[in-house]
Amino acid sequence: MTDLLGERDPAYIAKVLPLLKLAMKGYFRSEVRDIDRVPDGGALMVGNHSGGLMAMDVPIIAVAFADTFGPDRPLYCLAHDMLFTGVAGPFFRKFGFVPADRASAGEVLSAGAVTIVFPGGDYDTFRPTLKANVIDFAGRTGYVRTALAAGVPIVPVVSIGGQEAQFHLTRGEWLGRLSPLRKVMRTDLLPLTIGFPFGLVPAGAGNIPLPTKIVTQVLDPIDIQAEFGPDPDVAEVDEVVRSRMQEALDRLARERRFPVLG
Repeated sequence: MTDLLGERDPAYIAKVLPLLKLAMKGYFRSEVRDIDRVPDGGALMVGNHSGGLMAMDVPIIAVAFADTFGPDRPLYCLAHDMLFTGVAGPFFRKFGFVPADRASAGEVLSAGAVTIVFPGGDYDTFRPTLKANVIDFAGRTGYVRTALAAGVPIVPVVSIGGQEAQFHLTRGEWLGRLSPLRKVMRTDLLPLTIGFPFGLVPAGAGNIPLPTKIVTQVLDPIDIQAEFGPDPDVAEVDEVVRSRMQEALDRLARERRFPVLG
């Protein structure tokens, strides 16, 4: 086992899990459906990303995953480099966060572990509230190549409610291109978000997320070669993945009666 995989600490996760579970199920009233659809062995969970700077997708899935399979079953998350800087770095590594690059993903998946990736990244998590229930990966299809290279299935996952924790006005793409922090933050976005208690601030920094109910649905695994043949077209696979995710998200949206309340 390499240092990358060995930094995940199951004992530490088991200690923190009760507090994390209390926050996710108590504050966000999280509900994860059909987590047992994740197959044995390596798998690439592919999800939509919601909530801006305070995205709760990973901890919600992690709690459900540990409840179902136990904290000893490895679960990793491909994450932005910013999470590994400063004092937060060791904390995230203990939880199984690894750099969001193809080499890291391949190493984790080849070891037979489950990995979560959000192809839309910051573009997705800062989508305007008026497009909260739209699956948009910004044309990124690398996740399909990653799953193919590792020979693992894709497990689509969709969630609803996270984007209601604050009101996202715009991704601020034109502002991001002018920002002096563009290279440091590794993003062309400078989102504008309205929240509590500071109102309108860039990216919602400092605001407290509303206690919105978040519902997550795990879909059936997709065996790429079994479904698309020995030489699958990456664009076609991506289109099918996003289409199935959109259908599932539309169903969740029809069930949702009120914003925040669920």
